[in-house]
Amino acid sequence: MRLPLTVTGRFLERQNRFRILVAVDGRPVAAHLPNSGRLTELLTPGRQCHLVPHPAPHRRTPFDLLLVEYAGVLVSVDARLPAPLFAEAVQEGQLPEFSGIARLEREVRCGESRLDFHLDGPDGPLWVETKSVTLVEDGVALFPDAPTLRGQRHLQELIARVAAGERAAVVFVVQRPDAVAFAPHRQADPVFAALLAEAARAGVGVYAYCCDVRPDEIRIVPPSIGVTL
Repeated sequence: MRLPLTVTGRFLERQNRFRILVAVDGRPVAAHLPNSGRLTELLTPGRQCHLVPHPAPHRRTPFDLLLVEYAGVLVSVDARLPAPLFAEAVQEGQLPEFSGIARLEREVRCGESRLDFHLDGPDGPLWVETKSVTLVEDGVALFPDAPTLRGQRHLQELIARVAAGERAAVVFVVQRPDAVAFAPHRQADPVFAALLAEAARAGVGVYAYCCDVRPDEIRIVPPSIGVTL
């Protein structure tokens, strides 16, 4: 996926859940943070970031935060990207676990939720929910970094689909290249961790992929990394 042109800045502070203050050309400006996670290790004062300009007059924030430089790697913090990244990788035949997909529907109603994808493949229909991962500790990607009732609900929907005789999977898209394994973050959300283990036992596929992140491009990089539940 090609990324839009960005300008560089320095993170100053987080003002609320979706709004940060950054320094661009030496002056403080507001930026939209497209991620509801805590991002504690990434959003520290002085950290260099890459911002997408949005100068539309109706916007209260003239920038979106896109990338953060951390420990020598670029990390994408836009939680809106995993679904289109997954779709791109599937359509290009990059993911063996999802090969032979003939049709891909996005944002499909499922029970009380909308799941990211409903796929038609050689083994029949498949429901897929994608999740954005930005936290990596000692090489292990962790999700979530804060309690997620929405994530819990999605897992329950996937479990229900399998119980109804359908196929389902959850895909964790690690928006950075430096993870070698994935695990649920039990300290952040023990309920989600327990539900993920239950989902796997029920037959829900659990996959995690890292991304190659560059200033102008981001792509999922197969193969999937190991998952510990």
